Amino acid sequence: MANDSGFMERNYFLLRRLHSLTGILPIGVFLIAHLTTNSSLAWGGLALRGKHSELNTLEGGQAYFYHEVEWINSNVPHLLLIEITLWLSIAFHSVLGVYYARTGKNNTQRYAYQDNKRYKWQRISGYVGVLFIFYHVATLRWQWTFLVPGGAEWNHHFSVSTLAAALRGSYDSITFAGFVVSLFYFVGITLLVFHFANGLWTAAITWGLTVSEQAQKRWGMVCTALGAGLMLAAWSALGAAVMTDPVEARALEEKLIVEAHGEQHLLEAKEKYPGPAPTVGEEDIADK
Repeated sequence: MANDSGFMERNYFLLRRLHSLTGILPIGVFLIAHLTTNSSLAWGGLALRGKHSELNTLEGGQAYFYHEVEWINSNVPHLLLIEITLWLSIAFHSVLGVYYARTGKNNTQRYAYQDNKRYKWQRISGYVGVLFIFYHVATLRWQWTFLVPGGAEWNHHFSVSTLAAALRGSYDSITFAGFVVSLFYFVGITLLVFHFANGLWTAAITWGLTVSEQAQKRWGMVCTALGAGLMLAAWSALGAAVMTDPVEARALEEKLIVEAHGEQHLLEAKEKYPGPAPTVGEEDIADK
């Protein structure tokens, strides 16, 4: 134990810099890209440039988000390698973050203008953020459907409808369990954005870029503006997802799949991901 402590002490400033660096790249960069893509559920209709003009604002966002997720899963090279790199960075950042939080390595002299409340919330947001990331990935990426109210299984072929069903707790309506999950998402994404924005501010101190109080205040204004923008993106993404009717979104996705890939591709996707049970009217049509 003494050897471990000695190693951490001897390499404190190097590890501090690596800790802050991983929080920015790749974790922070991914957070910005992820929230930008997800928030397109709210604003994506404006980016269609006249395509699908028959859709309303919410449906247009769904169509844009569907195409974005399809492109990411079909065209981004070495997606698994990117995910592994991201997870290793999160693990490294989290373990060191917990160590610094538990050992009280706040370095008050170096961070002379650090608000004690911000430092406290940085630790809290880190703890909750790791738990939220694990739940988010486990349920929507690893398909741990036993943790999802209603058992909705997310997949990129039906990204909008399965996301909405997971957050609402059902394909039919918002359930109490779905409300709890959505509330957890609200808390989780809010704290993650705060953690990143505040961490970006302290990272400049760690790297010796902002030494004076005035420099830290100016950089703080930049980080606050970035945090506000990311918070807006996070909240709008969650709001648009919760307001989405999974059944209607599923119908739109099936239409988009046929337009892009043909009916055979849709049949294969539906066989693998059946989705919501058909309504009585649809059952009658199928029987005929």
